[in-house]
Amino acid sequence: MITLSIIKADTGGFVGHSAVHPDMMAEARREVERAKDSGLLIDGAVASCGDDISLIMTHTYGCDAGLIHSFAWDTFQSTTHIAKELGLYGAGQDLLSDAFSGNLRGMGPGYAELEFEERPSEPVLCFLADKTEPGAWNLPLYKMFADPFNTAGLVIDEKMHAGFGFEVYDLYEEKRIIFDCPSDLYDMLMYIGAPARYVIHSIRSKTLDITAAATSTQRLSLIAGKYVGKDDPVMIVRCQSGLPAVGEALEPFAFSHTVGGCMRGSHHAPLMPVPLKQSHTSRFDGPPRVVALGFQVHEGKLIGPRDMFDDPAFDHARVQATEVMDYLRRHGPFEPHRLPLEDLEYTTMASLTKRLAHRWTSLTTEVATAPT
Repeated sequence: MITLSIIKADTGGFVGHSAVHPDMMAEARREVERAKDSGLLIDGAVASCGDDISLIMTHTYGCDAGLIHSFAWDTFQSTTHIAKELGLYGAGQDLLSDAFSGNLRGMGPGYAELEFEERPSEPVLCFLADKTEPGAWNLPLYKMFADPFNTAGLVIDEKMHAGFGFEVYDLYEEKRIIFDCPSDLYDMLMYIGAPARYVIHSIRSKTLDITAAATSTQRLSLIAGKYVGKDDPVMIVRCQSGLPAVGEALEPFAFSHTVGGCMRGSHHAPLMPVPLKQSHTSRFDGPPRVVALGFQVHEGKLIGPRDMFDDPAFDHARVQATEVMDYLRRHGPFEPHRLPLEDLEYTTMASLTKRLAHRWTSLTTEVATAPT
């Protein structure tokens, strides 16, 4: 069995929240090479999207392995040290604990992991996003694994025709449910259409009995009890041979759908598919970005990556995202550009409510005492 892990963290932005400094990327790559030489990792790659460093690793320790999570934690500590030396913004902001404690659950870094038996050909897509939340994957995953208008294989591939099981998390209540699609499709849409709370964590093929996709579901604000940065989720999608074709898995991103995030984590904005060279954010901390790195996994080795969105076929989506950004920005502090009050990451509402409480009066009292 091979485990593919993507573990990411924002340990310091260059400049502001826009990108990762080259020295930090170099340090992460050095650590990955050391881990390969020691035998801890079979293979590994380092990538960034916006101000997040992602460690893409193959190993044999399974999901939630302490050795792998500890390695990632130590690597992020090293990149944080560099960020502090350079005076970068938000150095170590995703590291919410002073010491490692077994695995990364509740410690800040996000991670998506899949353990699987390699097929003769194992194409895998690793998606990295910046300035958005875990629920950003809900619509693309629905299209990949449940929408025949996107994925022709659901109709014409007998290995896909029976559908998939969707594991959905309720991030507020810390519960989960498995939706059996297509029979539970309408029930599932009621939940995953509210991506701030309900997120798709994994997807399993009913015919092949294998896990096809996994996402990171960590919400930093729920862990820390306050806003410390957007979650910037990652996702793994296996493709072909009874699973969505590579083209079917990429097709949903030809539509720049609206996600929560952007400036101060408190706005709606379009998710823009970009090549790695365009993955830094500048305008209003956005638009939120997503990159797709394609690998062939063979005997645990990561053959690649191929930069899947470095393709003019996604140019229209990028233009569309810019136009939608123009439209939403003109709303300023008004919804729907600004998130609803209950979803705001940065908010002055608590202090405002306390300070202005005495100035709010009952409408019924006003009516009763109004002059005639």
